[in-house]
Amino acid sequence: MPGTTQVDVHPAHKWKAARIARSALRAAGVLDGGHLTVHSELPEGKGLASSSADLVATARAVAAAVGTHFRAEDIESLMREIEPSDGVMYDEIVSFDHRNVRMRERLGALPSMIIVAHDEGGQVDTVHYNEAAGAHTDEERHEYARLLMTLGGAVRDGDLAAVGRVATRSAELNARRNPRRYLGELLRLTKEVGALGVVCAHSGTVLGILIDHADTDAAAKTEAALAGCAALPGRTDVHRSLGHEDDDWSRLGALHLTHHQRM
Repeated sequence: MPGTTQVDVHPAHKWKAARIARSALRAAGVLDGGHLTVHSELPEGKGLASSSADLVATARAVAAAVGTHFRAEDIESLMREIEPSDGVMYDEIVSFDHRNVRMRERLGALPSMIIVAHDEGGQVDTVHYNEAAGAHTDEERHEYARLLMTLGGAVRDGDLAAVGRVATRSAELNARRNPRRYLGELLRLTKEVGALGVVCAHSGTVLGILIDHADTDAAAKTEAALAGCAALPGRTDVHRSLGHEDDDWSRLGALHLTHHQRM
């Protein structure tokens, strides 16, 4: 669309991506618009940071289209104007203030884990969830602070067992505000198969059983966890987290932006 500052997006409901595309173009000193197409394998409304991933991929696509580069901090600043966000613009594990969209601390990377992820069904609107969630009690804030401190040490030490314990307790605390029908069942399965712990999407519908990818019994534990989850209503998938071994942490989302410059 030569001669226009508008960014058209497909699919149309990805309006947040169009918004950050416009902001990114302005930040790059470009006054023109363009066409934006977003492809994502992340399901929406599940607490898996699909919206944050869209925004990060869009900002990076704009930078590639106009021949510039945005640092993670630059993308964080652009996203701050739009909505609460996860810290997915950073390549490593970070402590992130999602409501104020600010990175607090870089924690590092962990060995790879297998996640047997169970989706209880339905969708959660992240913005509405954050607006409706009440303030945490002093006791909860102090416990979360202790968990974060423990997690920081666990990441630095590569201690997956400690990570599993922190994730499990965090899931239990979150269930007070976002009740999970099958958390108890996943906790039982975790103990039964000898997994690391349970992780949850705090503003979503997905729970996961964590298994050390390097565990010599990882395949058997994964199969046992899958079999246990098969008895529950909902969908179960298996994923592997990026590790600090040979994984590429800089993979971009599958997103394409065609930029039209004014001639």
